[in-house]
Amino acid sequence: MATHSLAAPTGSTATLTAERNGFRYGLLTATVLCIYTLIAVLAGFFQDITAGTLDIVFLIAGTVLAIRHFRQVRGDHMPYLGGYGTGIVAALTASIILGLFFILLEAVFPGKLDLTQVQNVFGFELSTIIAFLAIVLLGTMTGVITSLIAMQYFKVQVSDPLAMMKDR
Repeated sequence: MATHSLAAPTGSTATLTAERNGFRYGLLTATVLCIYTLIAVLAGFFQDITAGTLDIVFLIAGTVLAIRHFRQVRGDHMPYLGGYGTGIVAALTASIILGLFFILLEAVFPGKLDLTQVQNVFGFELSTIIAFLAIVLLGTMTGVITSLIAMQYFKVQVSDPLAMMKDR
């Protein structure tokens, strides 16, 4: 009788953890977000506050793809909180990198990043550090909510929880 083991040789995807998967997809999502932000700054539509909604769409897509990949790799052995956590880690990683990229863009292109539209919405001047914190907070909270919703579709369907506990 063959036994199913999650332990596999080094480098195999069977040992994929929620954190490693979330970090990997967070890096991929951050790459897309940074490229889009750079294009927005260079093309001159960064100041349009509605252009930022595409950032959120990219972040949601990266979070859902991270959970989907984790589910494909782990199959019926994916824990609910593992899937939830991988989405949060992906969003947090992508948000931190995007925030740091924003600070870098502010240093390289000081005149291109006009935050007057954001200033008008909030009623006070938004400095670069506060913008970094806002990017991280918005991105992380978007990831938390997206992960919660996405896990309703990717969770393992268990008909009898006691029988599942006995299989371990």
